[in-house]
Amino acid sequence: MTAEKKKVLKLAGWTWSWVASLAFATFGPKFIWDDHQLLTILAVATNFANGIAMIIANRNYFNSLDELQRKIQLEALGITLGLTVIFGITYSVMDTTNLIPMDAEISLLVGFMGITYFIALLINRNRYA
Repeated sequence: MTAEKKKVLKLAGWTWSWVASLAFATFGPKFIWDDHQLLTILAVATNFANGIAMIIANRNYFNSLDELQRKIQLEALGITLGLTVIFGITYSVMDTTNLIPMDAEISLLVGFMGITYFIALLINRNRYA
């Protein structure tokens, strides 16, 4: 197995670990431990620690890429950051001014961010291929 593949698998492992710990922290208080505060704090802290480990795995993966792949990733991340900030603030303003009939939920923003990153990455890979 190549070093790059190992880094990708490690990143995937930490990403799935973070997602699982997020689900545990989100649904555990309601469905598993009946809002026990200490268990909820531990679940949230575990999720936070998994998030930090996922960021470190991302950094290690990006550092293993060649210059072109880093450029592709950096541009996709920059586009994603910019569009997410603009969309997020607009979405929040629409909520606070009652232009939308529901409350602004972070899950929509996270979904927007994931889709934006995916599309930006595809465009950049095609552009530089």
